[in-house]
Amino acid sequence: MSVDSALTLPAELAGTLAGPLTPVHAADHLPGWWRSAVIYQVYPRSFRDLNGDGIGDLAGITAELPKLAELDIDAVWLSPFYRSPQRDAGYDVSDYCDVDPLFGTLADFDAMMAEATRLGLRLIVDLVPNHCSDQHVAFRAALAAPAGSPERDMFIFRDGQGQFGEEPPNNWESHFGGPAWTRITEPDGTPGQWYLHLFDTSQPDFNWDNDAVHEEFERVLRFWLDRGVSGFRVDVAHALVKAPGLPAWGGRADGNSCDGFPGHDAPMFGQPALHDIYRKWRRILAEYGPDRILCAEANVDPLPRLADWVRPDEMHQAFNFPYLHAGLDVHRMRGVITESLTALDSVGAPSTWVLSNHDVVRHATRFGYDGHAPCDGDGIGSFDPQPDEALGRSRAAAASMFMLGLPGGAYLYQGEELGLPDGIDIPDNQRQDPTFARTGGERLGRDGCRVPLPWRAAELHTGFGNGAAPWLPQPASFAGLARDVQAASPSSHLNLYRRMLAARRELGLGQGSLAWAEDWCTDTCLAYVNGTTLVLLNAGRETVELPPGRVLLRSSQGYAEAGLESSELPCSGHRLGSGETVWLEIYIEDAES
Repeated sequence: MSVDSALTLPAELAGTLAGPLTPVHAADHLPGWWRSAVIYQVYPRSFRDLNGDGIGDLAGITAELPKLAELDIDAVWLSPFYRSPQRDAGYDVSDYCDVDPLFGTLADFDAMMAEATRLGLRLIVDLVPNHCSDQHVAFRAALAAPAGSPERDMFIFRDGQGQFGEEPPNNWESHFGGPAWTRITEPDGTPGQWYLHLFDTSQPDFNWDNDAVHEEFERVLRFWLDRGVSGFRVDVAHALVKAPGLPAWGGRADGNSCDGFPGHDAPMFGQPALHDIYRKWRRILAEYGPDRILCAEANVDPLPRLADWVRPDEMHQAFNFPYLHAGLDVHRMRGVITESLTALDSVGAPSTWVLSNHDVVRHATRFGYDGHAPCDGDGIGSFDPQPDEALGRSRAAAASMFMLGLPGGAYLYQGEELGLPDGIDIPDNQRQDPTFARTGGERLGRDGCRVPLPWRAAELHTGFGNGAAPWLPQPASFAGLARDVQAASPSSHLNLYRRMLAARRELGLGQGSLAWAEDWCTDTCLAYVNGTTLVLLNAGRETVELPPGRVLLRSSQGYAEAGLESSELPCSGHRLGSGETVWLEIYIEDAES
């Protein structure tokens, strides 16, 4: 395989890069906006509070959409805004076809949709098909109906084990801690059956062996497609169908591999019948045109199985969790990138890349440690070793620049363009993630990454809202990281993101190729060529000399503070700092490899 033909830039315009290249991925010329899209996740309750109740709302999102459009993103993905008791921040849905009054009305949604369209932004909504709220009308009907009824059959009810049915039907554990089963009291007041909930007790799992469940969610898809959405991010897409007989499982609750329990054997995840569901959904989306998409939140193990979710007649994209968890381990990063591109190329699908979301510690905090952060993925408290915030932001910038140079789609989580850290000093009585309560505080949960955003430093609550205190407290550091402060500083994290995203589009990196530049792939550095761009990350402690080439961007901002444009900095003779990434315009000496 030859390196992409675009690598023929005249040598006088760029540095010549000698040395072996290992091609992995050819440039992508297939149609489909999502194949190279940058999609920005909005967590509505923490984005912008326009009505002053301390919780973000749809009107707040609409008001700030122009700020997102300035980032040159392609689409916005909204976390749940449906009617919900909010036991799990909206992932416990009581009505899939209405807006929770906490966030506004359907008219507010339509206004947001219209503003997004005006700005050239697509809108993707979260769909939660594995489970609903225990306040959903269907589950209330199931509780009122007898065992074996059609109402019960919408969910997974089973008789208990033991002489009197006092033991759960099997040994499955909830993701949030404790058993995955709860026993009900029957309408006549006697102890009754148990229902399955892979998450909180307030989130009963649907029974996807029942055709009525399929019909209901096909109705939901059409409802939102008719309102103009461009697609759906499907929550825990790997969990809908359970293995026949619900066999016991001694492995991890999340289904990831552990000793003696490979992930592909988990009976609650990755069942073959799932794929027929998504084939049907894709056909429904196709009725609305070729530009509507499905993205799977499918935490499947091992990584090559991810390709099964994005075959040509199924999902368009799937989240790449192994990349998120690779950290700044250059060997692990290279393995995940190579494996991802190879596996997904085999089915003609693009890869996606992500560093933060609403379920994990923000990468500006994770990278503030030498080694793994305490309680990685479960939050950091004031009693844990504390991160170095400046180091974390610097490394986060480098990691983001490395990711945004990769071919495929990229997902950004709200506030990462500001370099926001996790909220750490959250009092126990203000924590709201059900994980905290279900584990007696042993696991802090995900509140830290969900703290409301700072918009304007001088305003009340740093501009998040002008009324009640935010639903989670903001760190003191947020004032200095507010969007208006950063917008005014050429060397800010925000303005670096703007330059990265603009250059990514201009250079066509999302549709590009990837070949490892072997001379620069060491125990501490990782480098690849995408088109005429060399992307080099130094994850080590020592500086390294840069290869020849014209600097397009650096993740450090010294050139901005010195009043220099990045293109004015010659690369030869300069060094790349510890925890820094650079994009270089290069010329490949030998086009064949």
